[in-house]
Amino acid sequence: MTDHFPPQNATRGSLACVGLGMTLGSHLTPLARSHIERADVVFAALAHGAAEMWLQRMHPDVRSLQPYYGEGKSRQKTYREWVDLMMAEVRAGKRVCGVFYGHPGIFAWSPRNAIERARAEGYAAHMEPGISAEDCLYADLGIDPGRFGCQHFEASQLLFYERRLEPTGYLVLWQVALVGDWSLTRFETGPAYRQVLVDVLSADYPLDHEIIVYRAATLPIERPRVRRLRLGELPDITLTGEDTVVLPPAAPLKPNLAVRQRLQSLDKASAFA
Repeated sequence: MTDHFPPQNATRGSLACVGLGMTLGSHLTPLARSHIERADVVFAALAHGAAEMWLQRMHPDVRSLQPYYGEGKSRQKTYREWVDLMMAEVRAGKRVCGVFYGHPGIFAWSPRNAIERARAEGYAAHMEPGISAEDCLYADLGIDPGRFGCQHFEASQLLFYERRLEPTGYLVLWQVALVGDWSLTRFETGPAYRQVLVDVLSADYPLDHEIIVYRAATLPIERPRVRRLRLGELPDITLTGEDTVVLPPAAPLKPNLAVRQRLQSLDKASAFA
């Protein structure tokens, strides 16, 4: 394998991967904006063409990464191409900024791997966080993850591996529209795949348990989309990749009496120390 380290007299490139947030124009932080404006070249992986047009008002050289998706093409191959594109400009001595919707480190393979590669090759690399769909979810649904606890799973991972669910807290399932896709080439699976997910969840949740299908607003004129239905109805509805499924607690918290007694003993001992 050929090393990509630049000669000593070469101009040093750099990489910053920043989050645009979820709602266009509302969530961009001053630091993220600074990275965009100071870059020599900007790569954009955004959910809407309107977001790319808005970004082009901030920088004259915005290169869309969306055309690298393809029907029947593995998304993993696309994401590797994104990394290669950004790194080629970094190695050429450019200040590169990758702009990603939401948070660049959440459900985003390319930013993390590009930063790791850049640092391994000796370049300065930085991730600037953004407001994610998770942040919007907590605000729009009024959920405090510190109240009952909160588990997050990518829906397919929940099927592919043995995971232990905790129904006394919230369960958040991401990318349910793609659940069960091994190939990474499809942008949705279908009702039969979601039925498998429901069957797995039914071991811990009753089929009439109310769930929430949530989609964050991505444009200022939009409102968050919130649908409430029963778990057993999940295979029958239309989902997109932007939809997240939330299962509220299905059982009360059970006191751990043995641990409480142990802590009480420590409290008493501390009081006499």
